[in-house]
Amino acid sequence: MVDVERVGIDRKGMVSLQDLLNLARSNPEVEKGGAIATFTGIVRGYTHDGREVQKLEIEAYEEEANRALARISEELCSRSGVIDVLIHHLVGEFYVGEDLVYVVVVGKSRKDVFQALEEAVERYKKEAAVWKKEYLKDGTSSWISD
Repeated sequence: MVDVERVGIDRKGMVSLQDLLNLARSNPEVEKGGAIATFTGIVRGYTHDGREVQKLEIEAYEEEANRALARISEELCSRSGVIDVLIHHLVGEFYVGEDLVYVVVVGKSRKDVFQALEEAVERYKKEAAVWKKEYLKDGTSSWISD
């Protein structure tokens, strides 16, 4: 198994979803679980207004982003029914269809994992110091926010 942290900002290709699933399954508390849910964010091929996307450039203030991801994970793990939460956001240059972020939640039931997974995604988008620059096929580019 690759040596990987529970949360973090990672260079493209450094951590895979399978690495995170392996780490989640190595948690001694996993035997209390009944579900593992994952979220993989990918580069969308079109903007919200229908323009074609060529690629995204993801940057992060890594120290701050890692603190935010750790805080989100810890807070969600403190809830009844949630056993583990792993969040990794990738940085670098990404083309349409490539992975950008992984979230893995282990819990006692599917209800527990789905609720925590949705909150983890909503929170990292707002709380982590991560920025996206969108490059369009028409040659324009701009920094975007969700």
